[in-house]
Amino acid sequence: MNELYVLMLSVHGLIRGHDLELGRDADTGGQTLYVVELARALARQPQVGRVDLLTRLVEDAAVSEDYARPEEPLDGCARIIRLRCGPRRYLRKEGLWPYLDQLVDRTLLYLRAQARLPDVIHSHYADAGYVGTQLSQLLGVPQIHTGHSLGRGKLQRLLAQGRKPHALERQFNFQRRIAAEEAVLQHASVIITSTTQESSEQYALYASYQPEHALVIPPGTDVSRFAPPTRQRPFEPGIAGLIDRFLEQPRKPLILTICRPEMRKNLGVLVEAFGRSPSLHERANLAIVAGNREDIRTLEAAQGQVMTDLLLDIDRYDLWGRVALPKHHQASDIPGFYRLAAYRRGVFVNPALTEPFGLTLIEAAASGLPVVATEDGGPRDIITHCENGLLIDPLDPAAVAEAIEHVLADAQRWRNWARNGVRGVRRHYTWEAHVGKYLRAVSRLLRHERKQIRRDMEVFRSTQRHPLPFVSRMLISDIDNTLLGESAALRRFLAVLRATPPDLGFGIATGRTLESAVAILKEWGVPPPDVMITAVGSEIHYGRELRRDSGWRNLIRYAWRRDRVEEVLRDVAGLALQPLENQREFKLSYDVDPDKLPPIPEIQALLHARRLPVHLVYSSQAYLDVLPVRASKGRAIRYLAYKWGLPLRAFLVAGDSGNDLEMLVGDTLGVVVANHSRELDVLKGNEQIYFARSTHADGILEGMAHYAFGVSNLEAGNDPTS
Repeated sequence: MNELYVLMLSVHGLIRGHDLELGRDADTGGQTLYVVELARALARQPQVGRVDLLTRLVEDAAVSEDYARPEEPLDGCARIIRLRCGPRRYLRKEGLWPYLDQLVDRTLLYLRAQARLPDVIHSHYADAGYVGTQLSQLLGVPQIHTGHSLGRGKLQRLLAQGRKPHALERQFNFQRRIAAEEAVLQHASVIITSTTQESSEQYALYASYQPEHALVIPPGTDVSRFAPPTRQRPFEPGIAGLIDRFLEQPRKPLILTICRPEMRKNLGVLVEAFGRSPSLHERANLAIVAGNREDIRTLEAAQGQVMTDLLLDIDRYDLWGRVALPKHHQASDIPGFYRLAAYRRGVFVNPALTEPFGLTLIEAAASGLPVVATEDGGPRDIITHCENGLLIDPLDPAAVAEAIEHVLADAQRWRNWARNGVRGVRRHYTWEAHVGKYLRAVSRLLRHERKQIRRDMEVFRSTQRHPLPFVSRMLISDIDNTLLGESAALRRFLAVLRATPPDLGFGIATGRTLESAVAILKEWGVPPPDVMITAVGSEIHYGRELRRDSGWRNLIRYAWRRDRVEEVLRDVAGLALQPLENQREFKLSYDVDPDKLPPIPEIQALLHARRLPVHLVYSSQAYLDVLPVRASKGRAIRYLAYKWGLPLRAFLVAGDSGNDLEMLVGDTLGVVVANHSRELDVLKGNEQIYFARSTHADGILEGMAHYAFGVSNLEAGNDPTS
């Protein structure tokens, strides 16, 4: 494995190479640190030639200008790449879903400009997983995924707390997130988990999870930053100042927690445990480092509620002078907080309701600070490996208090646990150990998939000469109810098309079979297009000779088991197979009774549960097409863009129904004709999708005028049908 190129994707939050704003909000936490440190650690390895950490570019006066830099070097061959995606302003992760298709397109453009494709794509969290899966399928590059946290488990916990499903969906967009996680689990070659519990229990909630694809690799920590206090450097005086100004007797042992102000972090139970224990009042102080704030009233609603509740609980138990709650700190201050607590013979507490890993626990352990942590998730493995603390039930304040008292009660036991933690981290949780296991897994993966990668790469390196190499722009339209439907409008469209310059290509994308599409175009007098995407994107043909793109066929046949899919769907209510002439090698087509049909996500889950990755296209509440997971009209267009070297903005696509939706979103220019179905109303407001006032082919002409696309005598904004 020479000169490995790793493309890492981490979309949300604020990522930069210095002064990470950990705890600024719910999206800028442990994952941010993890991806930056992993990129740096990989770049230190001799077999790695390049690491790109790709994230979202943000231009917002409310955040640093650093996040608007398109490129930022890290260490060695590692760098941060930022691409624009959606609005310029900073968005929380739940608001990014409508813009992720655009990020797919812009990443494809970025990769086309590079000397080579990455060897692996490593996505982090569900949003990047969605982007990474599409890139992997389009490029034939294997995907590695790290979930960091999972939607199903979070949804279950919030429902158990009495939250309303519709309110949760509105706040967290769980339906999109969980669907993306299922798709990633179905496709990714390797799923990296931090603990055995995450692998065996948390991922087990997903129908698409394949345990044989899971690999447990605990995160690392930088032991040069996190180290025990010494006589020469007991702790940083400035750090003590941040804490001690709250405390009446600052020299007492310090109970420390560091986390974002989230409900999941369960800070209320920690305050209750401390508040109800007279022993802890006398013996120790409590320090809660919970992000940064200027004014609690200006925080996001959920964070503001957590902070308000903390202050009310501190007052309830009359803990003034015993609890420190600093408003501001820098990322560089974090190691100092641990050393201060270790110097004062304290304890680090993580009382989270659930903890996929627990990066703060290994930071505390490396700093010589014993720990008390939730019995859920990562802490089980960490305390087993480090032998430096106790597990607790995070719902039992009395048990939390008892565990803290136990840690502080015996000085010799405290010293033993402090030493054990330092040794355990150096043995199990360094970045060198992490990337060593990581690179061995990548090496095995690339050996296993080399034949598939070579075949897929040939798809994109094709040297066949079709008309498309001479085209700089491409107009692609749906047939039924878009291009066709009004004879007079079609005549006007064809007249304009004949006047277009020779570098403008014309293509169709339709749910019809090739034979049906050819027949209907001939019947209406439409000349043969340059490219025909048929059978809902499962077939591509070129020119009058209808030359088949065999590379596309090879690419989409991945994991396609047509007979098995048909067998599974045979007993689904509301589905009736269409006639044989509508069926294709890579397409199963059904008529639908919408009153009987189960929700589409249920059908998707049914197929996922049987290890059948597919792409479902539901349109007009009347038709369901089942395709290979890599096939669709939208992906066919992106395949053409990559293969023929055209930017996505060089494509103008026109459609009217649900099976056109995927080709309209992203970086293509889109036009929706006025006679469109209601399924496309969800696209209104998208800056790159124009809703025409005219129907059928006149609507296409109106869109061409709007974008000034391809015809010199059409002025932008003019209605060509007037």
